[in-house]
Amino acid sequence: MNEMSPLPRPERVRKPDWIRVKAPTSEGFAATRALMRSKSLTTVCEEAACPNIGECWSKKHATVMILGDTCTRACAFCNVKTGMPRAVDPMEPQNVADAAAQMGLEHIVITSVDRDDLPDGGAKQFVKVIEAIRKSNPTTTIEILTPDFRNKHEAAVEMIVAARPDVYNHNLETVPRLYPTIRPGARYYASLRLLETVKRLDPSIFTKSGIMLGLGEERLEVHQVMDDMRSADIDFLTMGQYLQPTPKHAKVIDFVTPQAFGSYGAIARAKGFLLVASSPLTRSSYHAGDDFAKMRDARAAKLAKAAAAV
Repeated sequence: MNEMSPLPRPERVRKPDWIRVKAPTSEGFAATRALMRSKSLTTVCEEAACPNIGECWSKKHATVMILGDTCTRACAFCNVKTGMPRAVDPMEPQNVADAAAQMGLEHIVITSVDRDDLPDGGAKQFVKVIEAIRKSNPTTTIEILTPDFRNKHEAAVEMIVAARPDVYNHNLETVPRLYPTIRPGARYYASLRLLETVKRLDPSIFTKSGIMLGLGEERLEVHQVMDDMRSADIDFLTMGQYLQPTPKHAKVIDFVTPQAFGSYGAIARAKGFLLVASSPLTRSSYHAGDDFAKMRDARAAKLAKAAAAV
């Protein structure tokens, strides 16, 4: 009898040293996790398996994910579970506001799953959360990271902009060529139009967007995304390394070096963004509070320079 040869195991790509992080063990991390559980809140930090969770949670920084923990889409890069979501929790806005107060947050980031099952895509819940935070914590600045509100973005954005978040973030995620495989439920130019709409409705709101590198994008494609973002008057660009959450997700094509991220960042700054964050571990809400203060200062300096030139 011939022995059967074992099936070859899939090759595991070893992460370079610059992308490795230590497992979270601090007391601050445990306290933040306990608070989120006590308020029945979900965080994108956990759901998306963010590599910075240990650092952020130890400092009591967390990105709250509203509208449940189940997404109606299945993007090839995302670790959030897909399926039919539960009903919207009416207590969620107050629970988020209570958690922000208990943590003493100066700046909070609110994101959500895609809720294509809802008539407004979940926009009303964003508004309720913003209003609850403003009422309980009037000095806390608010950053939102919304989905694209497919086929309903005009009404959804109008509703949210009227509630006046301090920062409106919506990520383009990758270059247009890769959308069919990486972000199949979305449309690149629809996402750009969403961010343009925010600026048209209220130019005082900071806009922000980010992309992942390492999915097979070409350098000139990344430059074109920067130009498209500037055409939409986006203030803040984030760029970080894509990491494969599980073997079922899109593969990492390459690990972009810190030097290459630095080069991309320099080019982006030269194109006129108010602020750029570009490094392997950069994520949308990483250092969000500090970055908001930098962005506000950058705008003030830009306006002062323009006034002096008149």
